[in-house]
Amino acid sequence: MTEIDYYELLECERTADAATIKSSYRKLAMKYHPDKNAGCKDSEAKFKAVSEAYDCLKDPQKRAAYDRFGHAAFRNGGGGGQQSQDFGGFSDIFESVFGEFMGGQRGGGRQQTRRGADLRYDMEITLEEAFHGKETEITVDISAPCDTCHGTGSKPGTHAHTCQHCHGHGKVRAQQGFFVVERACPLCHGSGQVITDPCADCRGEGRVEKTKTLAVSVPPGVDEGTRVRLTGEGEAGARGAPAGDLYIFLHVKRHALFEREGTTLFARAPISFTTAALGGTMSIPGLDGKRHEVKIPAGIQSGKQLRQRGAGMPVLQGRGHGDLVIQIDVETPTKLSTRQRALLEEFRETETGEECPQSQGFFSRLKNVIAGE
Repeated sequence: MTEIDYYELLECERTADAATIKSSYRKLAMKYHPDKNAGCKDSEAKFKAVSEAYDCLKDPQKRAAYDRFGHAAFRNGGGGGQQSQDFGGFSDIFESVFGEFMGGQRGGGRQQTRRGADLRYDMEITLEEAFHGKETEITVDISAPCDTCHGTGSKPGTHAHTCQHCHGHGKVRAQQGFFVVERACPLCHGSGQVITDPCADCRGEGRVEKTKTLAVSVPPGVDEGTRVRLTGEGEAGARGAPAGDLYIFLHVKRHALFEREGTTLFARAPISFTTAALGGTMSIPGLDGKRHEVKIPAGIQSGKQLRQRGAGMPVLQGRGHGDLVIQIDVETPTKLSTRQRALLEEFRETETGEECPQSQGFFSRLKNVIAGE
């Protein structure tokens, strides 16, 4: 089969581009691979043939020679396209095609040491601090780069050596049937280097436990669960790798007067029934330090909401403020003096029903229901 045209073997036109040739080889290799056709000599021969064809056509120089001279270009030491190889000889070709499909990575190069872990810190603030923002400091126990070895993990005056097991790649490969499995090197743990003389203070880790004091800036307008990120203030990476980040999760204490929904502040305000009937004003202290005068219209009902524009929470990382919403609760007096009771009795005697239209309407509907029975 080695004399069959390589383009015919790969089921491609001679004008096919590299991507088309690669795609066709992938399909045929999957079809004829010995692991999928155990004991079939024809499939074994076809797999060798398509692999040989792809080995030639994937190389621009080999392909140019083949296009000009055909198979003769590789005879008598001319190229190597006809060399006899077992299945292991095609592993590099197969991996280069299926590597990205399998989630792998082609080529060498030292594997980078992992970045340090991100850390979490929970901070409680008041609603006033959430309104105005806050500059504060926190103290955390954290892994930081070792000052003695400057994070390298090696004793001062020495340095790490290239791992002889993985030759500095940080990973090792093993052929397992149809797949090429890649794992972190068990000797250097993926770093590609081995420390033979570790630092006495960090024991080769390149990091030690320290207590650090960090400045934290809480912007105005933060809410429950808002995160503040301190870049590079998380756990230090091993042997000089970059540090992770520190995330500060904010928790807002319950306020004695206000509740919050986004940028809107809510407050419940009980008023006397005389104020509800006659109207009046109310002074509400805002989180902005100002007193907001709220006008209460005459005849207001319990549950009515009065809105003060721009008196709510600031917009986080934006401009403007939300609103302050006052919900009115009309309070019925529970203790009356003799004079107050007399005045109310006099008022009741003069009621016509028009003073409370909702009550009048309810009793009218009630009479209609009873009459309908």
